[in-house]
Amino acid sequence: MIKRFKIWVYKEGEIPLFHNGPMSYIYSIEGQFIDELDSSEKSPFLAQHPDEAHSFFVPVSVKRCADFLYDRDEPHWFHGRLVRIVTDYINVVAQKYPYWNRSNGADHFMVSCHDWAPEIINDDPKFFKNFIRVLCNANKSEGFQPTRDVSLPEYNLPQNRLSSPSFYQPPENRTVLAFFAGGAHGDIRKFLFEHWRDKDDEIQVHEYLPKGQNYNEIMGNTKFCLCPSGSEVASPRVVEAMSAGCVPVLISENYTVPLDDVLDWTKFTIQIPPEKIPELKTILKAVPYSQFLKLQKRVTVVRRHFELNRPAKPFDVFHMVLHSLWLRRLNIRLH
Repeated sequence: MIKRFKIWVYKEGEIPLFHNGPMSYIYSIEGQFIDELDSSEKSPFLAQHPDEAHSFFVPVSVKRCADFLYDRDEPHWFHGRLVRIVTDYINVVAQKYPYWNRSNGADHFMVSCHDWAPEIINDDPKFFKNFIRVLCNANKSEGFQPTRDVSLPEYNLPQNRLSSPSFYQPPENRTVLAFFAGGAHGDIRKFLFEHWRDKDDEIQVHEYLPKGQNYNEIMGNTKFCLCPSGSEVASPRVVEAMSAGCVPVLISENYTVPLDDVLDWTKFTIQIPPEKIPELKTILKAVPYSQFLKLQKRVTVVRRHFELNRPAKPFDVFHMVLHSLWLRRLNIRLH
């Protein structure tokens, strides 16, 4: 794939809405992806001419659109503005080049980690029927199609860093059974807090971390890191857990996990439906220590595929997401 797969990044559009994106905090993978593939101009996947390309990247940043166009006094206007920006852009490149029309958009893609990105296709589903969306918000109940779209891992990157500090402890030294700290966003987290917030020494669940405690240090000392969905299905805690060598416990509904083309998530995570939240302690304590060791070891093996490198390296998250795109590109026929 590295030698063969070529992507053309459309040059049309201007900063800040295009060719630019957030590089840190909760939407960071959106900007990092745009920068790696577009702005750096160093990626081995870049085609020198659009005729050489297998896929075409629409370099819009939904986060930047929200930053510059969202009006808190008139929030209902933003959806229409966002849809028009993307639709108008595609119409421009479709009129200028033959590539969109020959595949009906099936070899075109965008990347976004913003909650509102899935809304783009809702007003004209026929026009966007084949358009590939690489999304953090990979929610099947909101129109995400696993056979067409690509699930993108979510990150919460510190400013000017590609990862959080690691306080990795070997499995035999991990003294915390389960841990979560974060905001009360969404019904799943509210249900989690209802049953476990500040109530148990083994299932440590906090909305606000107690004073004097270090978030990353606790992750590195925990066996099972709880990863409940928030306002949307994805959570950066999945990647944080793997980085800390902690077994992720996915608590979500309708979530298509990233890289499931090649990774069997049942081999390195625990997946618990939200209705089982009251039984968390019973479920996790019932996991045999030998099974925990297998899960934890597999976490340390697969986490290389979730590492973010600049420039990108083989088998890291950038290459793995492009591999998912490559698989979808192999499944279409151009006319």
